[in-house]
Amino acid sequence: MVDFLSLKDNPAIADYLQLGNIYIGNMGALEHNFQHAEKISSLTYEILAKLGYERREAELGAIAGYLHDIGNLVSRYGHGMSGAMLAFYILLDLDMEPGEIATIMGAIGNHEEHADGKAVNNVAAALILADKSDVHRSRVRKTDMAAFTIRDRVNYAVTRSGLAVDPDQKIITMQLEIDTGVCSVMEYFEIFLTKMLMCRHAALHLNCRFRLTINEVQLL
Repeated sequence: MVDFLSLKDNPAIADYLQLGNIYIGNMGALEHNFQHAEKISSLTYEILAKLGYERREAELGAIAGYLHDIGNLVSRYGHGMSGAMLAFYILLDLDMEPGEIATIMGAIGNHEEHADGKAVNNVAAALILADKSDVHRSRVRKTDMAAFTIRDRVNYAVTRSGLAVDPDQKIITMQLEIDTGVCSVMEYFEIFLTKMLMCRHAALHLNCRFRLTINEVQLL
């Protein structure tokens, strides 16, 4: 049985993730480094575990979370789809069960909002919530604010982010603190509305309500 620790120790996977991050770094894209991969892996596992899903399903979430951006090795655009195919060959080579491979492929292939991603399974839902919650100024690579894209600016505005799971009330809350000197609360909400709606649908798939708070104000 393929487990997360053996996957994390796989040198080929480490090389693919590192090189993918370097490639998109040459485009000036946000950091998608090992820290991001490990954080999303841990969060995806935590969401499923806290909501009472089976341990193996939560571990599949950890694996999907770690591999979700591996498609950056091919291209930043459509990296969910290319990442799903890369994961297929990697996991097949490791003799993972076909049904588990399919679950992970579905999650990776559906984590992008620009590719019309959907919560096609529990792992996909948890991955969407985990990935969209990792916004922070530390992920912005550019140092010249004049060169910032809208995506750079809204990420740079975030000084603190977190995701809270309340299994009793069935509520998943994304908590953000932003520097309103960089981006107003409403501007942030407007720009990231598609992501937040995606999170709302993902939470519903897990039979939960989704809440968004920015600077302690509940917006969703």
